[in-house]
Amino acid sequence: MINRRFALALVATALCGAAGAQTAFPSKPLRLVVGFAPGGAADSVARVIAQALGKQLGQQVIVENKPGADGILAAQEVQRAAPDGHTLLLGTNTALVAVPSLRPNPPYDPFKAFTPISSAGQFSMFLLVNTALPVKTVAQLLEHVAANPGKLNSASSNSAAELAMLQLLGERKVLNVRYKGDVPALTDLVGNNIHMIWTTGTSAPAFVKDGRARALLTLQPQRSPLLPDVPTATEAGLGTLTIKPWAGFFGPAGMPAEIVNRLSAELGAALQRPEVREQLAQQGFDGLGMTAPQFTVFFKQQYDTFNTIVREHNVKFDQ
Repeated sequence: MINRRFALALVATALCGAAGAQTAFPSKPLRLVVGFAPGGAADSVARVIAQALGKQLGQQVIVENKPGADGILAAQEVQRAAPDGHTLLLGTNTALVAVPSLRPNPPYDPFKAFTPISSAGQFSMFLLVNTALPVKTVAQLLEHVAANPGKLNSASSNSAAELAMLQLLGERKVLNVRYKGDVPALTDLVGNNIHMIWTTGTSAPAFVKDGRARALLTLQPQRSPLLPDVPTATEAGLGTLTIKPWAGFFGPAGMPAEIVNRLSAELGAALQRPEVREQLAQQGFDGLGMTAPQFTVFFKQQYDTFNTIVREHNVKFDQ
């Protein structure tokens, strides 16, 4: 009888241990899906944070690039994943705000398809022009575009950048050319195939400092240490441009609260690491973590702001 009870106790202990192992998080490496090409701003930021998050969690965080379709492919990859915290999306305002706002038949409802976990921070953005253009200021650019309606083009690798260009140019008409990432777009800018582009602090400084492109404006409220000679919109007499390029972490809908809170806390700690902040700053990215409730509020505010801009400018995309 004693042996039988002992055996039953061992079985019960083993079952409890197995159940605990099943619910432990993380139990395997994590996937961090990015909707842009390798080498771009979002990819660079993802890799810095993924390495730090892996140290916090004690598991490797593997970055997967699924570029194209304004980040839709990456978002849908995460949407279909199990909500166990092992598959995450580094989402930007492109896939999570622009796509649902601009497309007549959005592929998902961002508030129902995903779980907001934490902010990652904000990108710096610069307006670059081809050095062959006879302009050295934003005022001169706007005059040049107005004097040549439909003859100039702009590049964008996402809808947010495209909308920022529309907000800047107003009624002045240019042809927009879409790319899967900033790097190929900048290559065409240097090759005299593109006239202007909004691009990030990851890519812009190198092209400007060696004279391959000219920077006219920063989208940030203060001048960037990456390109300190480039004026803000306010300094250029444009008032405030309200598009804010940000990134944050999302999971599939239905994630358990304890996993969401764990990830949010670990991401916040990772973003506070001095070496992480330095690496992100070098790429023109201001890292900032948030709790899940804080990020949910921020996400909703950004969505509402974007939709207001879309209505004010009567922007309609047919894709």
